[in-house]
Amino acid sequence: MILLALAGAGCQKLNQSPGDKYTDANYWTTPANASALLNTAYMQMYGSDVFFYNEGLSDNCYCSRGDQDGAFSIASGSFNTNNGRFESEWSGHYSGIKSCNVLLDNVDKVPNYPVDQKDSLIAQARFIRAFQYWQLMTWFGDVPLFDHDITLEESQTIPRTPRAQVLAFVLSELNAAQAVLPASWDAADLGRITRGACMALKARVQLYEGNWAAVASICDSLIASQTYALVPNYANIFSITNEHNSEVILDEEFVPTQRMYGWTFDLIPISAGARDNALGPTQSLVDDYLMMNGDTVTQAGSGFDPNNPYVSRDPRMTATLVYHLYNWTVPGGASHTIYIKPGSDTTATKHADEYVPNGGFGSATGYYWRKYFDWTAQPGENSGLDLILIRYADVLLMDAEAKNELGQFTAANWTQTIGALRTRAGFTDPNATQFNAAWTQGQLRAIIRRERRCELALEGLRVFDIRRWRTSEVVMNGTVHGAMFGDPSVDGGYIRVGQRIFNPARDYLWPIPLYEMQQNSHLTQNPNY
Repeated sequence: MILLALAGAGCQKLNQSPGDKYTDANYWTTPANASALLNTAYMQMYGSDVFFYNEGLSDNCYCSRGDQDGAFSIASGSFNTNNGRFESEWSGHYSGIKSCNVLLDNVDKVPNYPVDQKDSLIAQARFIRAFQYWQLMTWFGDVPLFDHDITLEESQTIPRTPRAQVLAFVLSELNAAQAVLPASWDAADLGRITRGACMALKARVQLYEGNWAAVASICDSLIASQTYALVPNYANIFSITNEHNSEVILDEEFVPTQRMYGWTFDLIPISAGARDNALGPTQSLVDDYLMMNGDTVTQAGSGFDPNNPYVSRDPRMTATLVYHLYNWTVPGGASHTIYIKPGSDTTATKHADEYVPNGGFGSATGYYWRKYFDWTAQPGENSGLDLILIRYADVLLMDAEAKNELGQFTAANWTQTIGALRTRAGFTDPNATQFNAAWTQGQLRAIIRRERRCELALEGLRVFDIRRWRTSEVVMNGTVHGAMFGDPSVDGGYIRVGQRIFNPARDYLWPIPLYEMQQNSHLTQNPNY
C-alpha cells in the first residue's frame, strides 16, 4: 500500500507537496503508479499460509506442531476471541479493501490514462474488493461495508452491515467486473483476473449460499465457453513447469526469488528435504479415496486389503499425499522409498520419516503432503509455484452439485462432470466411470461430495465445504485418526492423533476479534462468544 506521508516536509508550506515523498498530491501522476497499487492489492488477496493451513481447520489434516493460522486451537475448540487468526483474517481483508478503495477513489486523477486500460484496472480492483468482502462475510457473517476510503476515526464508528447487503454488493461488483474484463490476457499479463474468473467466483459465492439455479446457470455458461479444459495428467496441474495451464481460472501468483513461500518445508517427508511435519493428512481423507473398481474401502467385495491399504486406489491419492512405501520421485528419475510404518526402515541411512508415537519430527498421522511439492524449490523449500484458487475441475463439481440439488442431474451431466474427472484421474472400470440411473438424489449427493473432497484435497477448500454443508459438527467433533500404526486393540489400530470440538451453536461463524471490538464500540459480537 502506498504511504501518503507528510513526514519530513521540513519548513515547506503545509499546502505544498514535498518533492521526495509520495502524497495524495503527487502520487496520481502516471498509470504506472496506479498499476503499482493494483499489484499490491493482488498480493493482498490470499496468503500462502492461509492456503495451506486452512486444511488444518478441516477433517483433511491435523495440525500437530504450533498453532499456525489457528489450525490447532480453532479445530480443537481451545481458542478465544483474541486468537491471532481471527484478527489477521479481519485486518488482512480490510487492508486489501483499503488498497482497492484508495485506488478507486483516486485513479481518475491520473492524467492521460488510456480509457480501456483504466477501465480494466478499475474492474480488477472491484473484483479484488469483492473477493475480500466475500471472505469476510464467509467467516464472520455481518461485517462493516463501505465502498470508499475511510479515515481511522470513521473506521471506529461503522457498525456491521447485514450479511445479505454484503452479498448483494459482492455479486454486483463481480457483475461489473465481468462486463469489462477480457476472456484471456497476453503472455505478459498472465495471472490477471479474467471474465472467467469473475464468473467462477460468482458461482462459488452462489454455491456457498445454496443458490443452486444460479450456480448451474453460471457453470453451464463457463463450460459452454470452452475457455478452460481439464489437464490430461492430474499431477501436472500443480507442476512448476505447467503454470497457467488450461485448468487454471484464478491463482495467487508467485515468482522465484522475488515472491516466494516455504510452507512445504513442514509438510513433505523429512527425507525429501523437510524440516519436520506440522500438518499431517488424516486417515479420514485417505479412507475417502475409492478403489480402482469404483467401490469404497468399506464396501463388501471392494478388494480392499487393510494389510496393503494403498494398493489399487484412486491415483489422485498418490498425486496428493504420501503413505507408507510411497515411491518419492522427482524429474530426472531420482527416487527413494518413504518408510513410515515404525521399524520398517532397514536402510543403512534411516530417513526419519517413520511414525514415532508422541514425538519425532515426522508426521503425527503417518501421512505427508505431495501436492504442491516444488522440485525446483530453493533451500528451506522456498518456492515460487503459483497456488490455484479456482480451477476448471471445481466448476464441473459445482455444476454437478447444483444440478443434483435441483433434481436435474442426468447421465449426460455425469459424463461431463464426475465421469470426466474420474476418467482423467485414471479410472477405467465401468463401475467407477459410468452413471447408474438407480442412484437416488441422496446417494448422488454423497458421491459428489466425496468426489469433491478427493479431487480438491489439500487445496484449502474443504473447510468451506463442511461449513456450508453443516457437517462440521459431525466431522470436526471427536477423535482424529492416523494410519494403522497404533495398538490393534484400540480403534482397529488406527492412531489416535488428537481430539477436536465443534460447537454448532457457535462455530459456524467466527467471533469478531477482541481488538476490533475494543477499537469500535459500534461492533456487536456473534452469538455465544
